[in-house]
Amino acid sequence: MPEAVAAPARPPRGPRRRARRDRAGYLFLLPWFIGMLFTIVPFFASLYLAFTDYDLLSSPQWIGLANFADMFRDPVLLKSLKVTFVYTFVSVPLSLAAALAVAMVLNRGIKGLPVYRAVFYLPSLLGASVAVVLLWRYIFGLDGIVNAFLGWFGIDGPAWTSDPDFALTTLIILHIWTFGSPMVIFLAGLRQIPVMYYEAAAVDGASRWRRFRSITLPLLSPIIFFNLIQSIIASFQTFTQGFVMNNGGGGPANSTLFYNLYLYQQGFNQFNMGYASAMAWTLLVIIAAFTALTFFTAKYWVNYDN
Repeated sequence: MPEAVAAPARPPRGPRRRARRDRAGYLFLLPWFIGMLFTIVPFFASLYLAFTDYDLLSSPQWIGLANFADMFRDPVLLKSLKVTFVYTFVSVPLSLAAALAVAMVLNRGIKGLPVYRAVFYLPSLLGASVAVVLLWRYIFGLDGIVNAFLGWFGIDGPAWTSDPDFALTTLIILHIWTFGSPMVIFLAGLRQIPVMYYEAAAVDGASRWRRFRSITLPLLSPIIFFNLIQSIIASFQTFTQGFVMNNGGGGPANSTLFYNLYLYQQGFNQFNMGYASAMAWTLLVIIAAFTALTFFTAKYWVNYDN
């Protein structure tokens, strides 16, 4: 019986297939790499400009740390920092508290949950838009809806957006109103908590507050941590609300002059782009510092145990 002729051995195809897959992956990533060039180049260019005197019309002149030194002597910049800090430290906790409260209500399994979820999420998509800020200015204006409501009780309300004592408060209320995005994330986190924990606590006689404090908060702490980081970064970058509310001036009496708005004024109104670049890098350091502080304190209150 003739012997079977063995088929010639084929070279291994694994490495070649991996190489083809890698090339395909890099091809899909190519638009991102191209777009990254439009980010990295301005990023390092602004770092250079931060140490120069640059008015957008003439060549930059190297002045070293003069821009950063001038920042400590600029009372308007210090005012913008104060406005931004007050806005962040008041609006972020209240917004997250409202988001968590609404998420817990929706987590009870009410009918039409997708509709309610969409309704509460919609303001977070529109909150920073020009149209909504203009609407907000009308609502809190001297003849707006808020004062019309107060008039029913015989109260003469002020021009909220034109009063230095209340202008920033109206923007804080606007930020709280846009709690939809963290609310959706909280709702997803609440649905991952096993129901048996609450049932066992109820059998042991734990009150609703005790169940919230001992079960919900610890198991939801990673979600709270994530939303807190996102909200802090976003609030420090607030610009549109202050720009539109008082026609780009940050008034009245600089009460809504956010840091980013003053940066814009320096760079594009006064053509002091070197100073504006120094402000931008200072803002980066401030955000990084608060983010690092939040990460450092996370080990004391964030629970990652299942």
